[in-house]
Amino acid sequence: MFSREVCSLFLVTLLLLTVTGTKEEEGSCSADRAKAEESDGSCSADGAGKDGKSCGCGSNALNRDAKLDKKTTKSAAKNEDDSDAVVESEEPEDSRKGMVEIPAGKFRMGTDEPQFPADGEGPSRPVELDGFLMDTMEVSNAQFKDFVDATDYITEAESFGNSFVFFGMMTEAQMEVVNESVAAAPWWYKTPNAYWREPEGIDSNLDDRWDHPVTHVSWNDAVAYCKWRGKRLPTEAEWEYACRGGLENHLFPWGNKLTGKGGVHKTNIWQGEFPTNNTGEDGWMWTAPVDMFEANKYGLKQMTGNVWEWTADYWNTHHKQDLKKNPKGPKKGTDKVKKGGSFLCHKSYCYRYRCEARSQNGVDSAASNLGFRCVADLNKN
Repeated sequence: MFSREVCSLFLVTLLLLTVTGTKEEEGSCSADRAKAEESDGSCSADGAGKDGKSCGCGSNALNRDAKLDKKTTKSAAKNEDDSDAVVESEEPEDSRKGMVEIPAGKFRMGTDEPQFPADGEGPSRPVELDGFLMDTMEVSNAQFKDFVDATDYITEAESFGNSFVFFGMMTEAQMEVVNESVAAAPWWYKTPNAYWREPEGIDSNLDDRWDHPVTHVSWNDAVAYCKWRGKRLPTEAEWEYACRGGLENHLFPWGNKLTGKGGVHKTNIWQGEFPTNNTGEDGWMWTAPVDMFEANKYGLKQMTGNVWEWTADYWNTHHKQDLKKNPKGPKKGTDKVKKGGSFLCHKSYCYRYRCEARSQNGVDSAASNLGFRCVADLNKN
């Protein structure tokens, strides 16, 4: 729970901020197939948000206004080719350590009961995939540090000189240096000097978070890291197939009930009233260590909640229902698909911590709830 002073400061700051225009978030809040509790009023029954805006934490509005000149940073990657990044691959000897094999198979991707129709959650459609390897956990701060130390890599947040930080994670001193927030989601502050190693900007560090997921990494940054490890980002189909863990037509990686026996929490999401009161009932106010909570049947942890995870696919909301084998999404686009939801998701406001749920961001976007994990092909030596 935030202190009264911080909450008051948040409300006052909203009146003083120079608010930047951003792309409005698409989405809807339909009836939950598991009969979710009623919305807090943020979204209407037909799925539209107030004033035409969507329901959600607003993280898909966190796109950069200007593109980064690729000549100024090692983080640049050619968006047309997911595998072409500036950083040379060194493929450490233990590059397959911490991965599990996801078996080849067929599954139903998407759903015929979408919570956010405008997000392209439906329709349910058949997909066939070859087997692949996947990281059992999200990439941690410690792992990303190894990459930076070995390559002198500079993230896009560092090059831009700022990143988007959720206001509740910040101290009063950190808030004082902010002069911009996001119009569609004013709890997101464009924070000077925020990047992966100093996630809340000035006077922040990772002293007790080296085992937490790395954040403030753009899609380009994630591609560069995966390539260095001799891996790649998962396609959306691979990610969703792995998330489901062999279960068909289930909401979560473990089934349809959010909590286990005795109310045991299975993922890190928001409890309380968004965005001012997080009770932390799952044990974590913000990010949790990457090895927390029970793995799904494939041995994967925190496929939903904790942080959003980048995928390789360009964003598209129109899907054909014929059988697709190893689909890779559109060949061109602007935004990339992210999956899994984050610690900021709440059922009444951003019910996207479901395997079929999806959202998007620009390739140079970064925020305090956005990370990734890598996959690798089985036939790679």
